Amino acid sequence: MRFYFRPMPFLTVATAILLAVLVWLGVWQIHRLHWKLGLIAQVNHSLTLPPISLDQALAMGAGAQYRHVALDGHFENAKEAYVFGTGPEGEPVYHVLVPFLTTDGRTLIVDRGIVPAALLDPARRAAGQLSGTRHVVGVWRVPDAPGFFTPKPDLAHRIWYSREVVAISRTDGVKVAAPVVVEADASPNPGGWPRGGQTRVTFRNEHLQYALTWFLMAAALFVVYVAYHISRRRLGLGKAP
Repeated sequence: MRFYFRPMPFLTVATAILLAVLVWLGVWQIHRLHWKLGLIAQVNHSLTLPPISLDQALAMGAGAQYRHVALDGHFENAKEAYVFGTGPEGEPVYHVLVPFLTTDGRTLIVDRGIVPAALLDPARRAAGQLSGTRHVVGVWRVPDAPGFFTPKPDLAHRIWYSREVVAISRTDGVKVAAPVVVEADASPNPGGWPRGGQTRVTFRNEHLQYALTWFLMAAALFVVYVAYHISRRRLGLGKAP
């Protein structure tokens, strides 16, 4: 009794190509997994570092993402804008975005935190409207671009559905030093609102599942290929037909 195998040429070539593609996709997802884990570790490390100055953040460029930055200046409260979002329990909230004019004359947009819909009107949280020179510490973030289905802003009520820094500042004739948002830390504001400390580090990481899917598809294809050859009596043990 001996092993015999008479492969079908066209099917074998097609299967080999498909197997190579599926395995390559699985390996690529493994590489993506390691990249994503490294990115998460880098972000978590950045959040533990001491605050940097505005000049340092600007000089670092993309490397300043998720670094704490310290600013001195004053809020231009009359130019508040509001970005719709969800709170920790999934409730509707609004992020309060305010131009912050530094003591050396540069402007950044500060996300002071969230307020419920009932407190959208600044008059209802007057205690939290900080005036005078302030020291602000927040997380330097390059906001995500609006998606295809992001609603258009309600300019009459200054409500936006993504943190479009340049567009938001342009509506008030403000020129920002960088197209970023500084997310204020959790230092309490008078009256309790806005509530800062809303930085969320969430990265979709499903690369391992994707890799397993591609590898399982490759294995299934190989099993089908073998089973088909067995059914056609082109693979087996014994005397070849």
